[in-house]
Amino acid sequence: MSELTEHMWDTLREQATEAMRRAYCPYSHYPVGAAALVDDGRIITGCNVENAAYGVTLCAECGLVSDLINGGGGRLVAFVCVNQQAQPIVPCGRCRQLLYEHGGGDLRVLLPSGIQPMAAVLPDAFGVEDLDEIKEISQ
Repeated sequence: MSELTEHMWDTLREQATEAMRRAYCPYSHYPVGAAALVDDGRIITGCNVENAAYGVTLCAECGLVSDLINGGGGRLVAFVCVNQQAQPIVPCGRCRQLLYEHGGGDLRVLLPSGIQPMAAVLPDAFGVEDLDEIKEISQ
């Protein structure tokens, strides 16, 4: 995919903000929206969905990855997650792992500090290549 333009980042932030407005967060009152560019040009979104049993709450990134898979798969190229003020926020650790699985170390992430590659957001990440090493050892 070609270089990501400022316009594309603005579009992703707008889409994440729209998704945030659909969040279901009656407990924390902290709506989160996410948007990502897929390697085939699609833009996908997700929002957080809370649950009275807090442990089964879904982060916005979970909804986004579900949208990715349901729409035919692909690899994430650029990702934005926003709060109620439409400001970029940092994905939690669990979601960083989820994003790494579907975008790898080259995935670009808009953070409060600027755009970073996923490899910097989740250094020394555990990924499918680690599982491949285990398969080679056991054979």
